[in-house]
Amino acid sequence: MTATASPKPNTEVQVLLSFLDAQRRHVLGILDGLDPEALRRPVLPSRWSCLGLVQHLALDVERFWFRAVITGDPAVIEALDDIDDAWRVPPDVPHTEVLDRYRAEADRANTAVAAADADAPLAWWPHHLFGDPHLHTVRDVLLHVITETACHAGHLDAARELIDGRRWMVLA
Repeated sequence: MTATASPKPNTEVQVLLSFLDAQRRHVLGILDGLDPEALRRPVLPSRWSCLGLVQHLALDVERFWFRAVITGDPAVIEALDDIDDAWRVPPDVPHTEVLDRYRAEADRANTAVAAADADAPLAWWPHHLFGDPHLHTVRDVLLHVITETACHAGHLDAARELIDGRRWMVLA
């Protein structure tokens, strides 16, 4: 009996995941040291909180793009209907649960795409919500999620500076 080798990781996908991981670290790092009240406090007129933004990244970004769109996981696709507004974290949900969910979704996303071909097509797309897809491959999704995560990391930078003056990267 011959053992089958596990799929060889795609170098391009691994590089893109490393850039995404850097943005994920930024998201969590800029929030380090904030107490639960500060994480829930809206600081901009749109009224989102840092914790709400992290939950949005976990559910609407990591879970949606990787486990629904790229892998087509039926359980995840079905669960998408149960999300009313990922930006709002109910007061009874501990902040640690939201942060842990983000970490777990990032880990699941990495597992889902680690051995993927960058040119592989999407497994699923919600035509009923968004019409024809504007992204078509694993590469497209990775680039989109890197961009969205970096954008939201910047939002968190601004929110954190408004909360207590802390800045992520300060150039002297």
